[in-house]
Amino acid sequence: MIEEHQDKVIVQLDSDPTTSVTILKYGATVISWKLKGEEQLWVSTAAKLDGSKPVRGGIPLVFPNFGKTKDESKATYDLPQHGFARNSEWEFLGQTTSNPITVQFALSPEIANKEVYDLWKGKPDFTLIYNITLADEKLTTTIEVENPGDKPFEFNWLFHTYFRVDDITDIVVNNLTDEECYDQLLATTYREKAPMVNFIEEFDRIYKKIPEEKVLQIIKLGHVQQNIKRSGLPDAVVWNPWINKSKGMGDFEPKSGYLNMLCIEAGLVGEFKTLSPGEKWTGSQDFYPKGEILVQSNIY
Repeated sequence: MIEEHQDKVIVQLDSDPTTSVTILKYGATVISWKLKGEEQLWVSTAAKLDGSKPVRGGIPLVFPNFGKTKDESKATYDLPQHGFARNSEWEFLGQTTSNPITVQFALSPEIANKEVYDLWKGKPDFTLIYNITLADEKLTTTIEVENPGDKPFEFNWLFHTYFRVDDITDIVVNNLTDEECYDQLLATTYREKAPMVNFIEEFDRIYKKIPEEKVLQIIKLGHVQQNIKRSGLPDAVVWNPWINKSKGMGDFEPKSGYLNMLCIEAGLVGEFKTLSPGEKWTGSQDFYPKGEILVQSNIY
């Protein structure tokens, strides 16, 4: 069942209405994913859901730049952090499949946030098609970036996913061992050597060119809470703001919320992707709970 409201779209399984996904039209941001009534995503209680600013939580969409571009030669140099996809009003195109149920959104220069889009040098022509697929035990988000214009453009893409956890200090993430990592707090690149990543302080790392067969897993006290499987998305940002950074973000509430969230953000952010005229690029991710712990890295 699909309910379209003025500001959002709610998708529920006919077989189980307690399994649902809610997508704001502003930013095409997924703000809720419930499995049998249990919320899987974290959204700040101070998040703005009225289209006045990007949502703190859920799955914000990052395009065409990740962070603030530091290279002045790049067309995205003047754009603010994370670009304009997350603060543009997307067009809801409707349902595309029924089993599993898929809904589709689109963004183009004509409806993008004009104030921000105009800062993209050359104002490249682009089309974004976003599909959200809800199944019994799985959520799939797929983005297609197309260049319908007559000149190439460069872009980053990121699904900035905030997962809900009971207590971050009980959580580890696996299958990142031996992957190249840029630590944004230390401004240093190295190989991750921890057999599993744990969280005892602020954490902000970009893992680059992770083999696609590796499934990232959020593990709570020895049990898999969530699996993240990627296609076409070689990189992953792992982030938790911890105490001090949480205090500095006005839309991050409660301030103790860092204990209940973990961002694992699949994307294409280690380098820019160039899209030639007429070309398309696709990236997708699957989330599904439980299952066996997968050891896909040499942890010894």
